Amino acid sequence: MASLPVLNQPPRRSGALLDQLARRMRLRGESVLAPLGLRPRHLVALTVLRDLHGSTQQALSSTLMMDRANVVGLLNELEADGLVERHRSPEDRRRHIVSLTDPGIRRLAAAEFALAGAEDDVLGALDPAQRDTLYELLRIAAAGRPAPDRVEALGGLSADEAAQDQLAGSPGAGPGSCLTDDDACLAASDPCGSDAGSRPDARSDARSDARSGAESCREGSATTALPSDIAPTKRGAPSS
Repeated sequence: MASLPVLNQPPRRSGALLDQLARRMRLRGESVLAPLGLRPRHLVALTVLRDLHGSTQQALSSTLMMDRANVVGLLNELEADGLVERHRSPEDRRRHIVSLTDPGIRRLAAAEFALAGAEDDVLGALDPAQRDTLYELLRIAAAGRPAPDRVEALGGLSADEAAQDQLAGSPGAGPGSCLTDDDACLAASDPCGSDAGSRPDARSDARSDARSGAESCREGSATTALPSDIAPTKRGAPSS
């Protein structure tokens, strides 16, 4: 059985590369955290507690999107290593406030230095300027919206809206424009809302007349591929 051609595919795809890069970063990060007695979930919890200057267990559960029982187990591990401490809230004795200890702050700083080195290993092929550019592009992609200067260049429209607006103004665009196959292009010459288009004989004539222009119709269409997947972390000196 002959394979069917796939139309309007972008020449480059970023998803597979991003997945490969994220996997290498994760494996390298885990290898440098292990000697410090930390796992990725420990690092996330310590980072959140530092940035929030402490938190209740309930709020930490919501922030980490973890079940409360799992958060208790996580905190037990960190508390056993002397990295966090829990005490009763003065406003509500039923609540526990979790905060970093001095050893926890130092361990987190060491982990961030180790992860910075791991990132240097994975991204060693890029110079500093290229790494800054990569970070900004990933940040924009993760936010799900174009940069302000890109929005201005698009006349205030989002990238998707601009693409649709451009497609709407291209030859052959309209109801059933040629995004997938010849039939879609044929539909543009015979909108569904017309009376003539509802008659079988009219549809047959329209299909015969428009088929010769299907190839040129397809050449006028375009799609836009957007990178996705990961949320990047900016390199920087860890807090003391």
